[in-house]
Amino acid sequence: MLAWSTPDLLLIDELGYLAFDARGADLLYQVFNRRYQRASTIVTTNLAFKDWGKLFHNSAAASAIADRLVHKGLLIRISGKSRRSDQEVE
Repeated sequence: MLAWSTPDLLLIDELGYLAFDARGADLLYQVFNRRYQRASTIVTTNLAFKDWGKLFHNSAAASAIADRLVHKGLLIRISGKSRRSDQEVE
């Protein structure tokens, strides 16, 4: 976990692609908590915050994780069609 806590920038792409069990949610919270106001974290997801309780199997864990990410953070909402959906599958 310390390895994930120390980089200047941590990028987590596609949060929500797989759900977390209770232990996984706890570990992810610990990473975000250690990085909180110390280092930059970028998270991409297709899930609205209201759906994070299902992702982490616990609304309290979802709320705590979201709180660490958005406090003094910048939310960028991108709408429109995905560029990947226009590409041919090889």
